[in-house]
Amino acid sequence: MLILIAGPYRSGTGDDPELMARNLARLEEAAWPVFRSGHVPMIGEWVALQVLRGAGGSSPMDPIAAEIMYPTAERLLEHCDAVLRLPGESTGADQDVRIARERGLPVYEKVEDIPGYRVA
Repeated sequence: MLILIAGPYRSGTGDDPELMARNLARLEEAAWPVFRSGHVPMIGEWVALQVLRGAGGSSPMDPIAAEIMYPTAERLLEHCDAVLRLPGESTGADQDVRIARERGLPVYEKVEDIPGYRVA
């Protein structure tokens, strides 16, 4: 399965780039267990931040980001088979879960719940 890893990125950071980087690192920590379990992990920011740079933006606070960040995740969900929702308040992650459920995709709240989960 292609599994979107959703959780806090910008939420709760006060737009501090260091805190956003820490949040991205937390999302990325889930990528290996997803991959090890036989799936392909995807994080929306992996794509959105590159698109943002290509559009001339330098941070998620740039005005153009509104046209890129959430829409990227929504487009990715057209191709994903499931969502892994990590803990923490996040408007974007909650939106990802809502979209996934509307599309009938499974939403896992722990990496251990993913089919085929393997301990390291």
